[in-house]
Amino acid sequence: MPILNVKVSAEKSPELVKQISELLLDLTGRILKKKREVTAIAIDFIERDSWVVGGHLLSEQNKNSFYFDIKITDETNTKDEKALYIKEAFAGFERILGNLHEESYIYVQDVRAASYGYGGHTQEYRYHH
Repeated sequence: MPILNVKVSAEKSPELVKQISELLLDLTGRILKKKREVTAIAIDFIERDSWVVGGHLLSEQNKNSFYFDIKITDETNTKDEKALYIKEAFAGFERILGNLHEESYIYVQDVRAASYGYGGHTQEYRYHH
């Protein structure tokens, strides 16, 4: 039931949406053990001349970048799982976008079960019922 909010310095295309979503669905299921059928992904595409790193536009640096955060229920994944997830996600975006700026970020956000949910129920409620 994680949700991923993704920002990518690229031009939007159905093919790119599919590549990014398949990468994230694979990693989120395989490494974090989250169910594909309840994983949601929202992708925003941002022009490289609207993305600044270190005071310089990505277009000036001839680089690409991405940022995404994923919200998961606290205490459901280990530090090692999250570290592997971040490593493989960075490598996956490097393959997809190419020429990736090192200042591309991934935020695995642990959210308290009583404060997070979907379908009108918290994760804590789902755990107990």
